[in-house]
Amino acid sequence: MGPHRAAGRPVRARLVPAPVPRPRLRRDRHMTPRTKKTSIEPPFEIDAARLPPLGMDPAAFLRDYWHKRPLLIRNAFPGLQAPLQPEDLAGLACEEGVLARLISHDRASGAWNVRHGPFAEEDFPGLPDHDWTLLVQDVDKWDADVAALLAQFRFLPRWRIDDVMVSFAATGGSVGAHVDHYDVFLLQAQGHRRWQIDASVAMGQAAPDLDFQDEVPIKLLRKFDPTHDWVLGPGDMLYLPPLVPHHGVAEDACLTCSIGMRAPAASELMGDWLDEVLLGADESVRYHDEDLLVPADPNEIDVDAMNRVVEALNAIRMNDPDRLGDWFGRFITTYRAAGEVMPRGDERPRIELEWDLTRGAVLQRHPWSRMAWRRTRDDASLFCSGRALPLPVADARLLADAQALDGALWSQLSPDGREAAHALYQAGHYALLVEDPDADYDA
Repeated sequence: MGPHRAAGRPVRARLVPAPVPRPRLRRDRHMTPRTKKTSIEPPFEIDAARLPPLGMDPAAFLRDYWHKRPLLIRNAFPGLQAPLQPEDLAGLACEEGVLARLISHDRASGAWNVRHGPFAEEDFPGLPDHDWTLLVQDVDKWDADVAALLAQFRFLPRWRIDDVMVSFAATGGSVGAHVDHYDVFLLQAQGHRRWQIDASVAMGQAAPDLDFQDEVPIKLLRKFDPTHDWVLGPGDMLYLPPLVPHHGVAEDACLTCSIGMRAPAASELMGDWLDEVLLGADESVRYHDEDLLVPADPNEIDVDAMNRVVEALNAIRMNDPDRLGDWFGRFITTYRAAGEVMPRGDERPRIELEWDLTRGAVLQRHPWSRMAWRRTRDDASLFCSGRALPLPVADARLLADAQALDGALWSQLSPDGREAAHALYQAGHYALLVEDPDADYDA
């Protein structure tokens, strides 16, 4: 089964542990800083009730915090109601094709255990009421209510956002102290979670030790010395830049939504880029040494030889900005994709499609389809899950932004834009919803 909307959720597996007393929350506190700084710096905590979800202008957040400094945002989503319930998450974790993990911790022995889905319904009722966490990736691809959270993050490039991971933790549930290599927003959706972080670098102190423990099935830090300690309730959100050590523990049964970013490693970028560069490379461009002199030692690879190697490599580098941009657009719209989009097999000819759109039908974008666009010398390129389509800027902008195309939006497209949209529909990137726009469809 493919991604589905809220109206078509899977089996609701029982996931609620035995009742536990509501915790008495500690007053949020900053642990005593190891050193004092005299300069005035942005705070580590803010109340966003009057200006959600950041409590400040997005430009100020990007300037002062993004990729630089952690921030606890109280009331980022005031009055938030959890977009799904624990039973829904458990049911999703039972589906084929869903990436899910169950992480448990034995406090007595210190042992960690990791199980991977899909799970069976009967796996959940026997779980204890403490010290375990269910994590499900890409929930925004499967649940429309979770996907709706992303509308609050339009201050970021959409192609930078990877997924919304949702976790359910029983009391004491945790995945240990760790770091991520990407920016992440940790939104508390239900219950309460205690977060400890090490903001040493942002406080102008020495970088923390990021060595991992040995013989543990998950990457846990060997040493963790937190500088801040908070308890988050529903609607609170913690922003963490890359490589900030953090440790979250459920104070009671709770749901947390993690909005994570795409951050390909330089090695991943280079590997894919080299494949592009080498594709169709001119083999007549070779190492050459018409300026060769009699060597002092015929067995030495001298400086002149290495300079010629560099010259040969430079001859095949990618000098065309449009080719480089098209490569990156194709790469980033397939990087860490949730799955491959395939045609349904019942796609209609364009004339029938346009007739349906005039009658109230809607083209709903497949939740696995990733789109972005960039300007080119000629106009623009629209990228859709690794495919590049040359289009006018207005068409590329509209198609990249719209999650659904109705008759009114279709009429705004140029002939080239309509042709591109129909081609993407034929390839499975849109489903035609004729009568019920909220209907489910399979990948």
